[in-house]
Amino acid sequence: MPPSVQAGPLSHAIFRVARLHRMLAQQLLRRVGLHTGQELVMMQLWDRGPQRQTDLVRMLGSDAATMTRTIKRLEHAGFVRRSPCAADKRATIIEPTTASLALRREVENIWAELESNVTDHLTPDQQAEALEVLARIADGLAHATTRGATDTAAPA
Repeated sequence: MPPSVQAGPLSHAIFRVARLHRMLAQQLLRRVGLHTGQELVMMQLWDRGPQRQTDLVRMLGSDAATMTRTIKRLEHAGFVRRSPCAADKRATIIEPTTASLALRREVENIWAELESNVTDHLTPDQQAEALEVLARIADGLAHATTRGATDTAAPA
């Protein structure tokens, strides 16, 4: 391990795993013409039905600009439709199209293949332990992110 990484070996390992996971996901999703992240939007829409764009941002932990670009690309591909919200004209409702429903099974198969690549070399106990450790790491990072946001806020 390079000396510059020795101060954070766990962070380095997380970075490497995340990068490799994303690379594999991108390779698999390319088969159906999607980019990583787009499948998450589609899965939310398939599972929960039409959503306000702001709700998709919140549920997926995205930002508004990234979600707008993602929705535009999915709309251009014919997988989603945008329409104004009847209750709030400032909001946009995003819904999956009929064309996207044919994509659903393929995306589910890709996620199953991705999961298999992640878990095939782990026992069920190791998988459960990994999920527990990753949840604790995620909680710690979420707490640090929230704390960091309040630490850098301008004084009142």
